[in-house]
Amino acid sequence: MPQLEVRDIHTSYGLSQVLFGISFDVGEGEIVSLIGRNGVGKSTTMRSVIGLTPPRAGSVTWLGQDITGMPTHRISKLGIGFVPEDRRIFPDLSVWENLDIARRPAANGAGWDEDRVFELFPDLAEIRDRRGGVLSGGQQQMLTIARSLMGNPTLLLLDEPSEGLAPLVVEAVRDRIAQLKQAGLSIVLAEQNLDFVLSLSDRLHILEKGEIKFTGTPDDLRGNEAVLEKYLTV
Repeated sequence: MPQLEVRDIHTSYGLSQVLFGISFDVGEGEIVSLIGRNGVGKSTTMRSVIGLTPPRAGSVTWLGQDITGMPTHRISKLGIGFVPEDRRIFPDLSVWENLDIARRPAANGAGWDEDRVFELFPDLAEIRDRRGGVLSGGQQQMLTIARSLMGNPTLLLLDEPSEGLAPLVVEAVRDRIAQLKQAGLSIVLAEQNLDFVLSLSDRLHILEKGEIKFTGTPDDLRGNEAVLEKYLTV
């Protein structure tokens, strides 16, 4: 039984419709990716799931519970974490304060705390007293992921985690995401970086103009020149 089920969602910003019948699901411990060019609806899909831009039709079900249109803070408490594209760290708070403000104990008494987060991101441990606003792009991205983990989610929504980062930093972020999967976390990954997606995903969906145009595994997509050229080539 899937943990997350998204069924035929249609989402608009005012009179402008962005999503047209998006459906996918995520099983326990899976990484499911949404890929495509800029403006195809990847971020809107994430926002629809987390409740920031609720769908006007369709449904989002989490662990058997309909969460469609539920306020974002309630969805978060149910175990879904969100790492937004623009990171949204608190620039005047230290690294540690950014983590502490998001702290939520795990339901089973174990889970993520600052010690475990610093073990995953040792670079953050070294700058724990530095203000968020002076961090590099890579450090901010790692802090944003770490902050979400402090809420002890079961599912993590990662929106464009590699965007704007240097290649070496992208590799580091990719390694950390792989470690999160090994730890049992389920992940929805929205990305443009094809190599990044292919190396991490169990399944993937290509979006174009607010619709899913291709669904398969990384092996299904590798070498499929027709699909790559039609939907992913700039």
